[in-house]
Amino acid sequence: MLTLYTVKGDGAVSRYGDAAYEAFFKGYNCSQCVALAFAKEMKMTEEQALKMASGFGGGFGRLREVCGGFSGITLVLGVLYGSADPAKKTALYTDVQALAAEYKARNGGSSIICRELLGLQKAEGSPVASPRTPEYYKKRPCPELVRLAADIMAEYIEKHPLE
Repeated sequence: MLTLYTVKGDGAVSRYGDAAYEAFFKGYNCSQCVALAFAKEMKMTEEQALKMASGFGGGFGRLREVCGGFSGITLVLGVLYGSADPAKKTALYTDVQALAAEYKARNGGSSIICRELLGLQKAEGSPVASPRTPEYYKKRPCPELVRLAADIMAEYIEKHPLE
C-alpha cells in the first residue's frame, strides 16, 4: 500500500514530492530526484535508481530537451507498469501522454521541455553541469518541478495500485 500523504502543519504533503524536492538540494539532477523518491516501489536500491536516471538530467544530458522531472515520471512508470511485450506499447504510451498533459497543466508553463521551463531560447551548448550554489538554487524552478513530478506519479500509483 502506497502512503501518499503525510500531514505537516496545516495541510497534506506528498512524501514522494518532499523526497524529490529534498534530493534536488543534494545535487541530484531532476530525473534522479524523481527516481530516487520511488526507489523502494521500483524494488531498487537508491544507488540503482540514481544510476538509472543519471543521463536524463538537464533535459537529456543537458541538451535541454524533455524535462528531467518528466523523464523521471516516465522511468518510474516504465519500471512499475511497463511490459516486455511489444503489443502492450500503446497502453503505456497512452499513460505517458496523459501524464505529460497533467504535468503541463500543473506546471504553469504548459510544457515538458526543459529549456522552455527554464525560460531559455536554446540550450547552453555545454555538457558541463552548473555549480550548485545558493544562487543556482534560487533561480531554478526545478525543485518545485521535481516535487510536482513525484506528486503526479504518486497520484497515478494511488489510482493504479501495484500488485
